[in-house]
Amino acid sequence: MGIIALIVFVSILIVWSLWLKRNLGEASLIGFIAISLLGGTKALDLFFRGISFASTFSVLYAAVAFVFMAYVIDKFGIVERLLGILNSLVGRLPGAPAIMDAVGSSLMGTLSGGDSGNTAATGSITGPWMLKNKWNKEIAASVMVGNGGMASVLPPTTSMFIVLGFAPVAAAITTGEYYIALLIAGAYQFIHRLILIGYFVKKQGIKAFPAESIQPLRVSLREGWTSIFIYLGAIIPLILTIGPLSEVLKNISSIGESALKSIDIVIWIPTLMIAISFILARKSRPRSISSLLDFVSSSIPRFTVIGALIFFAVASSEVLTALGLSDNIAQLMSSANTPGWLTVLLLGIGITAIAGPLTSTGTLTAVGLVSYEILVASGFSPLVSAVVVMTFASTSAQMPPASGSIYIASGIVGARPEKTFGMLMLYYACPVILIGWLIAMGILPI
Repeated sequence: MGIIALIVFVSILIVWSLWLKRNLGEASLIGFIAISLLGGTKALDLFFRGISFASTFSVLYAAVAFVFMAYVIDKFGIVERLLGILNSLVGRLPGAPAIMDAVGSSLMGTLSGGDSGNTAATGSITGPWMLKNKWNKEIAASVMVGNGGMASVLPPTTSMFIVLGFAPVAAAITTGEYYIALLIAGAYQFIHRLILIGYFVKKQGIKAFPAESIQPLRVSLREGWTSIFIYLGAIIPLILTIGPLSEVLKNISSIGESALKSIDIVIWIPTLMIAISFILARKSRPRSISSLLDFVSSSIPRFTVIGALIFFAVASSEVLTALGLSDNIAQLMSSANTPGWLTVLLLGIGITAIAGPLTSTGTLTAVGLVSYEILVASGFSPLVSAVVVMTFASTSAQMPPASGSIYIASGIVGARPEKTFGMLMLYYACPVILIGWLIAMGILPI
């Protein structure tokens, strides 16, 4: 029954979002109700079990909080100041706009969590700069799209919260270890982006900008150095719960291990980042209760869809588990007897194909749980399985024809979107599948 429920859930997501052109938040609600009904006489119990699980899961708060945080740092101009500093750091290198786009997209991606928004926020600055540096329009657009996809790779991101929302994942791995593992896996993709930029720079004969056209680092730091403090929101909870300082604090009798375990980093990271953003934005933050209410209310449309999507995706994962999906997958894999290396490869190709018409969040909502279960049933560790599934799903930004990032980047630089399709699949999607496979095989350690 678990596999039948999964097929029903995925089918509803695809029909509702692609054929009916409705949003994935609605699709996940309809799918959740449908699979609950498959429980027959236990349908009502399954429904409330899923709702209860999702309502008490900290990841749900974190996902909504990160969306609000992205809104806050955009409105307060923190993103613009960070990019100004990056410009001063890398502006004198050949291909500097693309390098800045890669670095900026990685840094902004950890804050925005969305491929299209990341591509737009960073690319609106670096895109015209790349054209000024005499980049081919289609290559420039492809680089922007590929870099924008880092928003689905580096934590904290919406995709991470969806995977953590799966009941089997939440029971098998901790948030902290998953966070660190994703950072390492994301670093491999970042290196891949830099290698590609070097290849494109050489291919096009791109030269460095003259030094006099670049703002000195001391100037950009003077104007925007405070924006760097935004990352303290992520650093503080991490160093308190992971690493040498954590071990020292555990041995202090007045603190102890129980106190550190009570620190949920997926709650504290967005909370601290939002608080720091308001502290940094001395001039642009709301000054009265009414202006604060207006500020908050104007942000609500940003997370109505994603909030519903994550809530009902988490609730659905609990129902699927209750319907025996894990046992069904284990039986299926044992009967298929496919070697592990081939299982991972086929899974990577399959997830990437699904990521084309869906977003990374939609892909993970649809097939993330079953993909994780397949890898675990094939003998891979829960942590590696969770990282590999998210790595494969991160190809959504680069997979034509439905990726919003492609059309945003093409619009910024005036490229023809269809001319980027081949480059994106060859230079970005396929290598990411390879990176995921290498991580699964243990060749790239996490």
